[in-house]
Amino acid sequence: MQKKSQQKPQTNLWQKEPQLRLVLMIAIAFWIVCCGLALQRYFNFYPTYVSFDQGIFNQVFWNNLHGRWFESSLSSTESVAVMQGDVPDVTYRRLGQHFTPALLLWLPWYALFPSPAGLSVLQVTMVTLAGLVLYALARHYHPPQLSAWIAGSYYAAIAVISPTAANFHDICQIPLYSFGLFWALEKRRWWLIALLSVLILLVREDSGILLFGIGAFGIANRRFPRIGIVLCVMSVIYVVTLTNVIMPMISRDISDRFMIEQFGQFVGDREASTLQVLWAIISNPWRLLVELVTPIDRTLRYLLGQWLPLAFIPILSPSAWLLAGLPMTKTLLQREDITALSLHLRYAMTLVPGLFYGAILWWTQHPDLFRKLRFRRFWAFCIALSLLFTVTSNPNRVLSFLIPDSFQPWVYVSPVRQAEHSQAIRSLLTQIPPDASVTATDHIVAHLSNRREAQRFPGTRLRNDDREVIRVQYAVADLWYLQQYEPAFADYRQTLKTTADWVSTLLDRRYGMIDFEDGVALMQLRAQSNRDALAAWTAYRQTLEPIFQKG
Repeated sequence: MQKKSQQKPQTNLWQKEPQLRLVLMIAIAFWIVCCGLALQRYFNFYPTYVSFDQGIFNQVFWNNLHGRWFESSLSSTESVAVMQGDVPDVTYRRLGQHFTPALLLWLPWYALFPSPAGLSVLQVTMVTLAGLVLYALARHYHPPQLSAWIAGSYYAAIAVISPTAANFHDICQIPLYSFGLFWALEKRRWWLIALLSVLILLVREDSGILLFGIGAFGIANRRFPRIGIVLCVMSVIYVVTLTNVIMPMISRDISDRFMIEQFGQFVGDREASTLQVLWAIISNPWRLLVELVTPIDRTLRYLLGQWLPLAFIPILSPSAWLLAGLPMTKTLLQREDITALSLHLRYAMTLVPGLFYGAILWWTQHPDLFRKLRFRRFWAFCIALSLLFTVTSNPNRVLSFLIPDSFQPWVYVSPVRQAEHSQAIRSLLTQIPPDASVTATDHIVAHLSNRREAQRFPGTRLRNDDREVIRVQYAVADLWYLQQYEPAFADYRQTLKTTADWVSTLLDRRYGMIDFEDGVALMQLRAQSNRDALAAWTAYRQTLEPIFQKG
């Protein structure tokens, strides 16, 4: 008889490393939840602080798909030229405001899913993949269990969840490229280091600050000093040349608007280049110190929120301070602290790579702490607290179907009522031809941004491809949502009055009210007003008068 061959049991990675399965399960759950939240908010027309940006990015992608590189009439509405009295231009290139050529890498995705919803899914996918790269990075130093805790902290971070569930933004690429670069540096994969360094620079004009910090870290701790010098030199040359030569050739926005808006406290309300801003900051150390710590309460809450999911380990990690120090300094110095010091907006994501990589390196010197049950319980508590704060803050209004937007006074719109309103909007939008020029309120314009000529309500004029200034053919204004939230937010009341006044003004400027449904007005240039629609608008306007009288 032949002896049976003895086969050694085969063990694959899943059996050998069950923590990887856990991380994958968390990543899949993160992807499903964030996609679901982002898509339900988009399709149900929930307005957010950055609703308009979704339209800008979608129009940029749409124009790129048609060979009109980075052109956007919507982005033009935020240009210095328009602010000084010019009209938006369909040929305006957004690269003068934010230099974002890395977006071209994702153009094939957009070709498959050409809509703002497709961009939201792309954003969630990139951030989710970054967490898996983070796990691989942690495994370079640590056993599977600790690496899984680090990756789990990433998926539970406020500065990760909130910007991911927000409207699409360019910074969503930063975690994926940065964690990939850290991994490539550890593995000495030179071609990947070069590729990811370039991609980081191409994300935005200010992402060179992040890359410079990585280079400075490599020099300071002597881990990769030669590469660090190359990264620093490359970052300085790129940022200085881009912001002082290339971008000003496209438009004047970088010096005439963005530098003033963000760092006007150092240079005053006058035109300033990035070099002038940098010199103004360096030459005024006392003002620099004050700006870094004020407002104290918001600054402290912001930093604690960044450190919380990692059990505050980044506070103790010199590497975390080196890696995240420069992006953190830029954030703390920005004059627009309402947006800069928010864990729910895209800027918060720029600190995430440095803080997490710094924590990974800190754990290499203190592995015994993780073995203590008391500390793991504390870390679990921090992760749970981070998730709790994320949910209760209703980031970017993705949970408005569950959580009231205000408790005192009570402001809550049920999912059924919001769905009814969304259906009313969609029924009006179907009446607009796909190639017609439009103007719409912020949370609607994204749904109409797959076209060449789009404006932000109440603007109605723009310069077309024939270089003629025209009035848009259709105007859509949603007053209903402003009416719902004005009891709790005074600025909504003023915006409601302004929007209502503009609807009346357009009706006096050759626009006809062709439909009005559930507080949403649809007007068409040189059209005869529909009697029923006009009567519905008149009756609705009268119901708003008691609100306007509140002052």
